[in-house]
Amino acid sequence: MGKLLNIGSLNIDYVYSVDHFVTPGETVASLKYEVFPGGKGLNQSIAMSLAGGEVFHAGKIGKDGEWLLEVLGSRGVNTSLIEVGQGSTGHAIIQVNTKGQNCILLHKGTNGEITKEFAEKVLEGFGKGDLLVLQNEITGIADIMNLAYEKGIEIAFNPSPIDAKIPEYPMEKVSWFLLNEIEGNQITGETEPEKITEKMLEKFPKAHIVLTLGKDGVLYRDAEQRYTHGIYKVKVEDTTAAGDTFTGYFLACVSSGIDVPEALRLASVASSIAVSRKGAAVSIPTMEEVRNSNLEQG
Repeated sequence: MGKLLNIGSLNIDYVYSVDHFVTPGETVASLKYEVFPGGKGLNQSIAMSLAGGEVFHAGKIGKDGEWLLEVLGSRGVNTSLIEVGQGSTGHAIIQVNTKGQNCILLHKGTNGEITKEFAEKVLEGFGKGDLLVLQNEITGIADIMNLAYEKGIEIAFNPSPIDAKIPEYPMEKVSWFLLNEIEGNQITGETEPEKITEKMLEKFPKAHIVLTLGKDGVLYRDAEQRYTHGIYKVKVEDTTAAGDTFTGYFLACVSSGIDVPEALRLASVASSIAVSRKGAAVSIPTMEEVRNSNLEQG
């Protein structure tokens, strides 16, 4: 198993529990206010580490986010490649309604200070056999992809949050795409899962496509194989880290040599456990919890 390098976002999540999401012109009182560590990058690094991977996280925080280093380190993530930047730490304002659904407003903060020079320095210690994990919450994505590809590092990309810059990235260099239906639609123009994965493979024939489908589970496709997996029955408390937990677990599993069907199963169990708990990073289960789970498929 190679090293897992995540050049990813580091956020502070400000979570407001609400009866319903705020609508234009409306003012509502929150039912509860909480602060959690977050960011898709941080969440995925923790998930990969708890799933058994040797994980290095690279990124930038502000002085207000130095406590995130302890959060990552306590879960086995190497934080030696995280720097303190010029601005404040990226943050998210998250509304969670009584059904466990969420809506999120992001501020990039120091996640917007990732440069080509930073990436060059970070990538010095990595090469063929390692896996680079990226999301779309930091700057410098195209440069990072190009630099990693030149070094023979395999690339996994979670194009979230989706935006207009995505088509500009050299995505032909990506080996693993982990995306949801909305992101798949934005990239391919298709709405049906089978057509999304088919079009993705037309665009990127050497890639592995992992398409999450919410209550319908997940669909995996590559040039030769197709697998699906359903969800598990849990009481939903908070869906904030569901996708990140799935992504981190899946990538750590396949990187360790676990076959795709089993990786899908373990990642699905981990994600289901995560949504049954409050918070983002703090809701991600250990591999022991996942393997000992007796969840039933829905």
